[in-house]
This record gives sequence, structure tokens and C-alpha cells, in this order.
Amino acid sequence: MEKKILTTPISDEDIKSLKIGDIVYLTGTLVTCRDTGHKRRVLSNIVPKTDLKGGAVFHAGPIVKKIGDKWEMVSIGPTTSMRMEKFEKEFLEITGAKIVIGKGGMGSKTVDGCVKNTAVHAIFPGGCAVVAASQVEEITDAEWLDLGMPEAFWVMKVKEFGPLIISIDTKGNNLFENNKAIYKANKEKQVEQIAKDLSFMKY
Repeated sequence: MEKKILTTPISDEDIKSLKIGDIVYLTGTLVTCRDTGHKRRVLSNIVPKTDLKGGAVFHAGPIVKKIGDKWEMVSIGPTTSMRMEKFEKEFLEITGAKIVIGKGGMGSKTVDGCVKNTAVHAIFPGGCAVVAASQVEEITDAEWLDLGMPEAFWVMKVKEFGPLIISIDTKGNNLFENNKAIYKANKEKQVEQIAKDLSFMKY
């Protein structure tokens, strides 16, 4: 199967072609932004100089070191995306970002934001922070350093960053919620069978 690579700035057509469960990779510009960064962007008039239109945002708090006048990525694992659920819809609306990446699923508000703003959410495998760092070719800028290293707005050049698994698509499908329904149905069947098999235990 052909490797699917998204290149920033990402077009609406590329985003619309994705469906939950698809595996993609990202080449171009990737920016970190998590809890405090989302709050600042949505609730204040402070706007980063890096334009996120057509861009990619990573829910991550990286470990970065400075060598001379340059920054080097040490480790950059995903953080729990659900922490950004309160602000993600508005964040997508005002930034024009096309893909947000993190760990775990997101809720109905983000689903609505993805549908209305032609965007997707994707998950990066947990426990692979050093692998992710190896896919960062260069840190090109650092904004909002007053928020501290984890919350700063790190602007990176990446090549085939991933794998990224699409968890929310532009049609409103949510991989995690769909799987929960399947697991729940399977659980009920298994509980019923176990109850039959162990029915002798009540005597």
C-alpha cells in the first residue's frame, strides 16, 4: 500500500480524503501547542507569528536543549489530547490548522470543530518520544517561551513524522467512540456467556 504523506500547508482536499483508521505521515512544519497555549490563543489577543493556516499542531510538551544559538529536540512524546477538548473547536476556527495530533481520543466538541473547519485529529503512538524526536529535522523557531519549555510554541521542520492514525475525520466519525461501542457490545456478550458457564457458583 502506498505510504500516505501530508505536506504542509495541507489542503482541504487532502484532509477530506482521510477517514478514521488511516495511517499517514507528515512532512513540513509541525508546531507544539498544549493546555496553556490553547488557552492563550483562544482567550487572549496574543497571536503567534507562525501562521497555522493549513498547518499541523502537536499536543506535546517536549524536552529541548540549546546548543549555541540553536535549539535541539531531545524528546517529544504526545500528551493527552482530551485536555485540549474545551478549546480545540475554537482553536481550529481561529487558526485554520488542518490536523491536530496527540495521545488518546477527543470528544464531541472537537468532532464538531473538525467537521465545520475541515480538519482531523490523529494519534501518535505513546512511548515513542525519542523516535518522534529523530523525525524532527530542525527547530526553526521558539515562541511563548515565557510559558516554560513544555507549554512553549515550538516550530519544527519534520520529515515523514509518524505514523499518525486518524481518529476523527471530516465526516464526524470518531474512532475511539466507535471502538467503545464495539467493546461494550462484546463485553455484554462475554459477561452473559461467563454467567452461564459459572452458573453453578450460586449454589
